[in-house]
Amino acid sequence: MNIYVGNLPHATTEPELKAAFEEFGVVTSVAIIKDRYTGKSRGFGFVEMPDDDEANEALTQLNGSDFGGRTLRINEARPREKRPSRDSRDSRDSRDGGGYGNRGGGGYR
Repeated sequence: MNIYVGNLPHATTEPELKAAFEEFGVVTSVAIIKDRYTGKSRGFGFVEMPDDDEANEALTQLNGSDFGGRTLRINEARPREKRPSRDSRDSRDSRDGGGYGNRGGGGYR
C-alpha cells in the first residue's frame, strides 16, 4: 500500500520517517517530496508498505499523532492524475488567445 503522509516538519529526513512506520511492519520505500528549485521539503511524502494489514495499522495509529511538533495527516495515497501535455507548440497557439499568433514580428513600420 502506498501511504500519503502530510503536515511533516520540514526538517524530517527519510530515515526518520521510515523508522516511524517500521514500528508497524516492513517499509519498502520512503520519499519526502522536495521543491525542485530550493531542494527543501514541501512538508509531505509517501511511504510504501507491502503488507496492507501493517499499512492500515500504521495509518490508523499515526494519523493525527504528533511528529516533531506537528500533527500528521495520513491516508492511502491516490493514483497520480494525468496532467495535460506541456508541449510548447500548444501554448503558442493563437486560437486560445495565447502566444504570438500571426501578429508579425514587431519593430518599426
